[in-house]
Amino acid sequence: MKNPNRAFSIVELLVVIAIIAILAALSLAVLALVKQHAKIAQAKLEISQIVSGIQQYDSVYGRFPVSSQDQIQAGTNDFTWGGTSYNADGTVSWIMGMANNAEVIAILMNATNYPNGQPTPNMGYAKNSQRTIFLNAKLSGYDPSQPNTQPPGGVDINGVYRDPWGSPYIISMDLNNDEQCRDAFYALQKVSQQYGQTGYNGLFNPDASGNSDNFEYHGKVMVWSAGPDRMFDTNSPAPQGANKDNILGWTP
Repeated sequence: MKNPNRAFSIVELLVVIAIIAILAALSLAVLALVKQHAKIAQAKLEISQIVSGIQQYDSVYGRFPVSSQDQIQAGTNDFTWGGTSYNADGTVSWIMGMANNAEVIAILMNATNYPNGQPTPNMGYAKNSQRTIFLNAKLSGYDPSQPNTQPPGGVDINGVYRDPWGSPYIISMDLNNDEQCRDAFYALQKVSQQYGQTGYNGLFNPDASGNSDNFEYHGKVMVWSAGPDRMFDTNSPAPQGANKDNILGWTP
């Protein structure tokens, strides 16, 4: 007859502890996956809000939310706004575009000063005379000059809008008004060429062979994020390697 008050043996106790540890590890893995999916959904939402804000601004003013300086710098080309992404130790991990997205975001948010107090191109509502708020984005308070800090999502003190992993959103616009938008990264043949003139993600190269860095999107605005890994690679095709998890604001 078994003793109902028999205590666990050492082996049985170790087995129970092991099972609990395995279940805890599985729970943490599931929780991390859920959090990652939530960040991806947030990035997609914020990208759509940026695109919508630019389109609404264009509809109201008949032009894009860009500074006069960037318009001149673009000349007869489209323009890409990116910015600097930082590693956890404060070192630069990559730079995309000729300017960061702060000026575009400030105009869309109807901000006359950046969070650091410096004036924006919209000072005196020069770029948004109707004072319409085309984009609502949270302010993070993050200062990129501080080392050993992981950038959070939101608008930092310099006005740069960052995705949930801390990288700046990349924005390109059709500044030459040909109804085609050419992004500084996705225009690259090594990134976007699938075969001939046909590119990945619905892009197309107007050059007969397609063997040039002129892949473009049939539309006015391209917005994207470097995704969870915070990286992209100019030598890898769009669906591979570091580029595979990039989050795009346009559909094929």
